[in-house]
Amino acid sequence: MMQEQVRLAQHRTGAALWKKFGPYLTERQWGTVREDYSPDGNAWSFLPHELARSVAYRWGEEGLGGISDDRQHLCLSVALWNEQDEMLKERLFGLTNGQGNHGEDVKELYYYLDSTPSHSYMKMLYKYPQREFPYEELRRENARRTRLEPEFELLDTGVFSENRYFDVFIEYAKAGPDDILLQITAHNRGPEAAALHVLPTVWFRNTWAWGHEAGAARPALQATGPAAAAADHPALGRYHVYADEPAGLLFCDNDTNHHRTGDPFNPTSSGRYFKDGINDYVVEGDFTAVNPKRRGTKMAAHHPLELASGESRTVRLRLSREELSTPFADFEPIMAARLQDADAFYQCMQQELPPQPEVRNVQRQAFAGMLWSKQFYYYDVTQWLDGDPALPRLPARRRKGRNSNWRHLHNQDIISMPDKWEYPWYAAWDLAFHCIPLAMVDADFAKAQLRLLCHDRYLHPSGQLPAYEWNLNDVNPPVHAWATWRVYQMDKKLHEGQGDTAFLEAVFHKLTLNFTWWVNRKDKSERNIFEGGFLGLDNIGVFDRSAPLPTGGYIEQSDGTSWMAMFALNMMRMAMELAGHNPVYQEMAGKFFEHFLYIADAMTRGGDGQFNLWDEEDQFYYDVLHTPDDARTKLRVRSIVGLIPLFAVEVIDEQLLNALPEFTERARWLLDNRPHLAQLVARWQEPGQGARHLLSLLRRSRLRHLLKRMLDEQEFLSDFGIRALSRYHLENPYVYSTVDTDFMVQYVPGEAESSMFGGNSNWRGPIWFPINYLIIESLQRFHAYYGDSFRVEYPTGSGQRFNLQQIAEALSERLTRLFLPDAGGRRPAFADDELLQTDPHFKDYLLFHEYFHGDTGRGLGASHQTGWTGLVVRLLRHHRPEAPVASWATGATTAT
Repeated sequence: MMQEQVRLAQHRTGAALWKKFGPYLTERQWGTVREDYSPDGNAWSFLPHELARSVAYRWGEEGLGGISDDRQHLCLSVALWNEQDEMLKERLFGLTNGQGNHGEDVKELYYYLDSTPSHSYMKMLYKYPQREFPYEELRRENARRTRLEPEFELLDTGVFSENRYFDVFIEYAKAGPDDILLQITAHNRGPEAAALHVLPTVWFRNTWAWGHEAGAARPALQATGPAAAAADHPALGRYHVYADEPAGLLFCDNDTNHHRTGDPFNPTSSGRYFKDGINDYVVEGDFTAVNPKRRGTKMAAHHPLELASGESRTVRLRLSREELSTPFADFEPIMAARLQDADAFYQCMQQELPPQPEVRNVQRQAFAGMLWSKQFYYYDVTQWLDGDPALPRLPARRRKGRNSNWRHLHNQDIISMPDKWEYPWYAAWDLAFHCIPLAMVDADFAKAQLRLLCHDRYLHPSGQLPAYEWNLNDVNPPVHAWATWRVYQMDKKLHEGQGDTAFLEAVFHKLTLNFTWWVNRKDKSERNIFEGGFLGLDNIGVFDRSAPLPTGGYIEQSDGTSWMAMFALNMMRMAMELAGHNPVYQEMAGKFFEHFLYIADAMTRGGDGQFNLWDEEDQFYYDVLHTPDDARTKLRVRSIVGLIPLFAVEVIDEQLLNALPEFTERARWLLDNRPHLAQLVARWQEPGQGARHLLSLLRRSRLRHLLKRMLDEQEFLSDFGIRALSRYHLENPYVYSTVDTDFMVQYVPGEAESSMFGGNSNWRGPIWFPINYLIIESLQRFHAYYGDSFRVEYPTGSGQRFNLQQIAEALSERLTRLFLPDAGGRRPAFADDELLQTDPHFKDYLLFHEYFHGDTGRGLGASHQTGWTGLVVRLLRHHRPEAPVASWATGATTAT
């Protein structure tokens, strides 16, 4: 067993808590809902970036390349100063939703390069300009630009010209669970000598200023030597901090500076050495801003460096439970050993990957991004709505405002986030997708995440899963059951066929409540045709599906109904697995089988035998507008909404059916006595290859029709995956006219050109990994039933026919191609950015974007949203560098 596997096993049993400290510190706490105490609920403007250095946070902390313990009592991160900026670089900068011409966006350059699942070794890179950071230019230029123009990025400002920047590598290694080494290596890439101040910073999250811990001991940092300090916390006990000499230790308190903020919704501090004291000492030369007695609740080791052109310097710090007489004597050997452990772990894990180093580099950096994005998330809705004893009384209307019906919600956990800047909050369906790749490296964490959202502190008493902090009531696609079943299968395979049925059973029971919530709340007409609003797809439709319709009435959603059919099959399959250990679950399996049948019936016959979501003329699924006069209109938008029915597919072995006689008897009774249902369910009574049975919304003919459109390069099939909207709508926009206005849907391969659905609504053409991943998986499951006998043209019109497994692998290859250098050494996701494509200090560092341009593959949206884009780690197994691809634009065939 490798050392990293030993650490994970020790953490699992509680023998050694290797995950106690990790990258749980977000890089943006400012501008979040939890820190918003404004009267109007405008989180973006209440606590902006420029005040973040001076305001003590209520619910969490932030830092550059930082870590904390799993309750975020004690934090450690890196601060920098280039002697040009107006403030220390302690956190990431970006534009708020109203400032960016395409919504919120981080305006920094940084990369997560490595991490083991126990965080015994971690590495990231921050690129820091030597010139003044262009905060105002980024705000001004993006405000000037329209939605029809590209975003103005940090690279566009020219601050990196002539290589006038520092590469700052931040590395962590653990000598033990409570013994952490931090190494900061700065490289001057510029042509001249340049100054850089490096300040590894240690501090306590402010838990004392809100009036809930009256009489409790206040944590304290106190110097114990020229470059050493003790950190005492009532919950954590004592830790020791050791800095490289000659470092000057600077102390202040993590309290709000009211002289700078004038913030009435923050408790007054009785001290004078405020949160921004170290900033004021270093940047402004204010020697009175730090405590001369060398104590407080925030401390930095100050290293002013002068680096010649091409020179690199290293700064070290150690945080240890034990008092060490020579803290740096074994520093380098420990760092080297932990890196070696990380290499061994990934070498073993990547045995099934193609041997090309680039393929393995993409996967390792994707895992790094996902593991670095584990964050401490704290949100107690009751306390947040009512306010704290030490705060002024909040307006009464606040208690009826945002999230006011979620008073039970108390989150105080480590959660996988989509990324550490744009999303310092979880999103339910994002998290489900994260758990698939996370299970490859740490199945325990993936299972714990899936259980977490079903916990009573999260799940609403009604059975609803929380969506995200901006609106916990919003509805995400119900993919939690799918993720639970997949993670269970992956974990079972790792343990040689021994499944964690306790995990499966615990989540199954809570998801039964969630399924019932969907049935009771989102089937307005009780016909098994479901709604749900955006369902994560924002502007993909004609109207804002989460708002009252301008026509009145409601939308019968193809995606909502298909997601529920998928949900039913996932629950059925979990119940069948549990029935192998407890026969009572056969009845539950039958219940979900029956639910699926009635949803399948509704998808085909509209639930009342009159109107359905399948269009015989176009051979495609559409949403249906149901207006108050009882008229129904198919909204003929060719989007992934019409492809989501593919996802409701399950293949059952004859052997499993034989082991579940009660379930099998119930299923046969339904099909014998409800013949209209039997006709709708594809091939259940006709075993396929290997005596398998198929449950699907799609009969063979409909499957062929959907795939014909999906695999057409003039419609959905891009060089880099499946587009969210058919390219057919570029020249043929869909228009729905009302008395007052026309509503139009047109193919837009990149960022949205309209803001009517919100800042980051970009589902009218780009490529999104989660949907592509589910398409690929569904094709594999259809192939498991049909085998080689079912072949379709790929691409449509090419005359070449392939089985569905081959097509799934080909789609995987198109998606992975986004990140891999082609024959000319260029990565499609970097598009025409020459610095990223060719510079030796940029070209091998990857960004995992939120989504990708539907025609060019350029990375768009949140630049570090490794979360669901991290699904690429599962697809790289199918990468074949020799695979040709036909371009829709030129008709030419190219090789990657």
